[in-house]
Amino acid sequence: MSSSAEIAISTLQSPDLEKHRDPLIDVYEEVYREKLEDPFFSTSRYWERLQGYASRQGFAVSIGEVDNAPIGYALGYTLPAGSGWWRGLKSDVSEDDLREDGHRTFALTEIMVRESWRRRGFARRLHDDLLTSRQEERATLLVLPDNTPATTAYASWGWHKLSELKPFDDSPTYDAMIISLPIAR
Repeated sequence: MSSSAEIAISTLQSPDLEKHRDPLIDVYEEVYREKLEDPFFSTSRYWERLQGYASRQGFAVSIGEVDNAPIGYALGYTLPAGSGWWRGLKSDVSEDDLREDGHRTFALTEIMVRESWRRRGFARRLHDDLLTSRQEERATLLVLPDNTPATTAYASWGWHKLSELKPFDDSPTYDAMIISLPIAR
């Protein structure tokens, strides 16, 4: 693999998800290989979450390829009115920060790059490709607090921590981060 490889990014919508299952799962299994035995991170549970995300308004995936091979992707959807996204917050946050009207917030639910392609700016390119044309006023994401490379990258890209959040009984506790849209490229 060349250190000067060019990434080609394409955007997928809900109808495209099923036909791209294998490459999406291949990237996921490589990135999460050390956590796949945890039921929350299992491949089947991940695919269920992906199908759920794809059923939401505003769902999109930016998938990056080098030489026609997938090296990573970013995906998300628009939070619906009255979304339960913010359930499980660990600290007090203003009611206005939690208000969802079905148009306000884009949830960036995944951003991942194969290990051999990291530290080349590809995650940022996928992030920017997915978020640049969004019409929502802000975006949110969840990141494991001990994932220092990701939290450092997100902070440098303009994200800030809102609170800690445990979205499900069997999930880890995450840092919930937000950023105003549109992002500057």
